[in-house]
Amino acid sequence: MESLQNSKHQVGVIGVGVMGEALLAGLVSAGLPGSQISFAEKRSDRATEISVKYGAKAVELIELTKSCDVVLLVVKPQDLGSLLEEIGSNFKNGALVISFAAGKKTEFIESKVSADIAVVRVMPNTPTLIGKGMAALSVGKKVSADQIKFVEAFLSASGKVITVDENLQDAVTAVSGSGPAYFFAFVEEMIAAATSLGLSQHDATTLTIQTIVGSAGMLSESGLSATKLRENVTSPNGTTAAALAKFNEGGLADLIKSAMLAARDRSQELA
Repeated sequence: MESLQNSKHQVGVIGVGVMGEALLAGLVSAGLPGSQISFAEKRSDRATEISVKYGAKAVELIELTKSCDVVLLVVKPQDLGSLLEEIGSNFKNGALVISFAAGKKTEFIESKVSADIAVVRVMPNTPTLIGKGMAALSVGKKVSADQIKFVEAFLSASGKVITVDENLQDAVTAVSGSGPAYFFAFVEEMIAAATSLGLSQHDATTLTIQTIVGSAGMLSESGLSATKLRENVTSPNGTTAAALAKFNEGGLADLIKSAMLAARDRSQELA
């Protein structure tokens, strides 16, 4: 991972909720000094909390926009338009704007700012909060190679990052952006089923979570595909085969595909 320790950029974060704080922490982890980070926050108690924790400075929205070389927009998609109407004409010349708003295209942001502003669109996910995130970035018309390196450096501090064509961002949303919720829903149902089989809530939770954690570790570290790992667990006519047969009878593959299509379609609607 490339360090940002020698970067001279002043970076501003608009939106320091859960994801905004995680990204701010990623900047610090990548080596950017807290003194080079500012943020906009209406709540004074939250502003104090972030300042104390990271050494970043709370400033007014317009001041942040005018003073920062890089601005992270960590806001809800429905709020992005009104935010850009307020600040779009105040960015520094040649500034880099990084949007984390699902569904909103770089061309939408470019239409709200001056022609020399570089725009990058990123879809992160919630495991960013524990340094195991997955982010996909797409670049607008004015982004330089150095600006891409900067974005990759701080995103890599919180997990993995790939670059995709922007027309694939809605698919990314369906896979990794919304994906953690699919996983959590499956875990919920495994725990519920385990308790129905007689296990205590505590034991059902422990068994399920450690099974999932261990399985994810095998996927990450073994070098084997999910298909091969599944086959290794599945003895002919055994217990696993009986369970997987029920998944197939229930149309698991079609259900997953239709769910991800629904997420992709909703991301397109947010544009």
